[in-house]
Amino acid sequence: MEKLFEIEFVQTAAYYSVSVLALLVFLAIFETVTKYRNWEEIKKGNMAVALATGGKIFGVANIFRHSIEHADRLLTMLGWGVVGFSLLLLSYFIFEFLTPSFKVDEELARDNRAVGFISLVISVGLSYVIGASIIAR
Repeated sequence: MEKLFEIEFVQTAAYYSVSVLALLVFLAIFETVTKYRNWEEIKKGNMAVALATGGKIFGVANIFRHSIEHADRLLTMLGWGVVGFSLLLLSYFIFEFLTPSFKVDEELARDNRAVGFISLVISVGLSYVIGASIIAR
């Protein structure tokens, strides 16, 4: 099996497949912690939710990009991806905590695009910090 994984195409397909599957799982987790339904809101044209969700997708993908770059094995890459996602999820709760004058989820559900944009920037920005902190092989 290790010989097969040495083929670059197979390795790329494996990293891609695991990353996409993890992204879907992580989006499902985000869906459970928000008070609104991401895809229903996006279907209705809620740009704030689309911005926030896009930021989460970019953030998770960026974390996986760094974990792929620094991992020497698929399992190590997935492990760093899970750690990075957990930190990104923690950031979501910190953002909610640091804005006591309004509820982020409620503002996003109301299509408050300013809150959606800040949510996007937080996810993307912190994904770079998280990615940069991933320990090299």
